[in-house]
Amino acid sequence: MLEKLFKLSANNTTLKQEVIAGVTTFLTMAYIIFVNPMILAGAGMDQGAVFVATCVAAAIGCIVMGLIANYPIALAPGMGLNAFFTYTVVGEMGYSWETALGAVFMSGICFMALSLMRIREWIINSIPMSLRIGIAAGIGLFLALIALQNAGIVVSNPATLVTMGDITSFSAVMAALGFFLIIALVQRGVKAAVIISILAVTALGVLFGGIEYQGLVSLPPSVAPTFMQMDIAGVLEISMISIVFAFLFVDLFDTSGTLVAVAQRGGFMDDKGRLPRLNRALLADSTATIAGAALGTSTTTSYIESTAGVSAGGRTGLTAVVVGILFLLSLFISPLAGMVPAYATAGTLFYVAILMMSGLVNVEWDDLTEAAPVVVVCILMPLTYSIATGIALGFITYGAVKLLSGRVRDLNIGVSALALMFLAKFIWG
Repeated sequence: MLEKLFKLSANNTTLKQEVIAGVTTFLTMAYIIFVNPMILAGAGMDQGAVFVATCVAAAIGCIVMGLIANYPIALAPGMGLNAFFTYTVVGEMGYSWETALGAVFMSGICFMALSLMRIREWIINSIPMSLRIGIAAGIGLFLALIALQNAGIVVSNPATLVTMGDITSFSAVMAALGFFLIIALVQRGVKAAVIISILAVTALGVLFGGIEYQGLVSLPPSVAPTFMQMDIAGVLEISMISIVFAFLFVDLFDTSGTLVAVAQRGGFMDDKGRLPRLNRALLADSTATIAGAALGTSTTTSYIESTAGVSAGGRTGLTAVVVGILFLLSLFISPLAGMVPAYATAGTLFYVAILMMSGLVNVEWDDLTEAAPVVVVCILMPLTYSIATGIALGFITYGAVKLLSGRVRDLNIGVSALALMFLAKFIWG
């Protein structure tokens, strides 16, 4: 049956090799089980229900990817998008988390439509590489700021907006220790570096930080507080268009970049440099986002950590299915997830920030019309505490500097339309 479903022999792999690859991928991305519920709880959502939604949405995405597209690519609620959900849509803009879930659901529907109509490539090609890099790096800086706040290392100040907190406090020391541990373990090639760091810092919190031990395993909590709670009617307001677009935009480029990276690592590209069954992979991603919104979590997307499994020998969708099964088994560790304090995941957020900022090396710094929009996005996204605002100002800056520099040929219909749309939104609200 497995041979028929995944064509193991044709892909020069075995059941054992695929299982090892699946376990490897899971260990590198299992941190999302602890981080995602904590971030979405900041939007007022039930943390236990989000924990269940996170595990089930990830499992659905992985299994659909494995069975439909037959790629060793794992999915889970995405970092950055969950921060946008909580701190921008709910926190800054004041929408309810139910409406935010509705926006995630609609973005998933739009993503599915784009995949089926095969116009994804036109959209991706119309957005300049510098803006794609800037958005990823800006989200990374935004996550870094959140990490520093969660650890108490950066605090508010009425005179300077922000200042240093008490870096000798228990939370700050534990967050720093967790971050140092991740970097050291990753450098030593330990696949489970992030999850080891989170568990180690949580254990220290239980021993010395006043965290109450709640056990390790139990039956999963109820998903009822978030299940099918998305407010679709609230998304139909004009003001929600930019929010749905932001969810769709970030997911689209995150997924595309991940698919290309994993395909190149695993040698899945055809002779023309294209990824076979691309639309099936995108369909799996959009299906997971829709299912995740219905369950009660932010956008579910493909994970770059899948390259760890590919490096370990994963070549077929069986790797992704193994990851999905492990996410389902994780449903029974909810007491452990509930004990993880914010400072235990702060180091993880900062580590993810480093990964997301690594693309800045590819910016054309000698061309100011390309570099300036990148810097605008990177600086204003964390300082305005809004991913959507950073994206909008980046597009406006790109259009303005190209126009005023006499580089109109660098502008295309897609970028021009988006820049004008964002400008209109700032002017008329």
